[in-house]
Amino acid sequence: MVTVILIIHLMIAAALVGVVLLQRSEGGALGIGGGGGGGGGFLTGRGTANLLTRVTAGLAAAFFLTSTVLSLMAQRSSAPPPVFDEPAGQQGTEAPATPGEDSTPRGGILDRLQPSGSPSVPQDR
Repeated sequence: MVTVILIIHLMIAAALVGVVLLQRSEGGALGIGGGGGGGGGFLTGRGTANLLTRVTAGLAAAFFLTSTVLSLMAQRSSAPPPVFDEPAGQQGTEAPATPGEDSTPRGGILDRLQPSGSPSVPQDR
């Protein structure tokens, strides 16, 4: 579901960039639709300007909607469990480790590199 919404979101973003570039620029001559030159542009007239403005507003609203949906879905999927749902008696019920007991699990890369017969820590006699 997230993948489908993400693909739609990317398509909306690409369409939004394209529609913004098609609009006639006011004075910077940055748009594809013209603005810094003579007549006979690709999209001229007041009607197409209104259409492009409405399309831009619709795509912007869709972009914000998909952004919000994606952020809510990401928040729900990775939310940690609430702290206050755990009863008070269960916090810290683990017994402390004794000084001579090694509480680290074995099987890491360093344990595999040591010969099996040798002690893991040098012993003084």
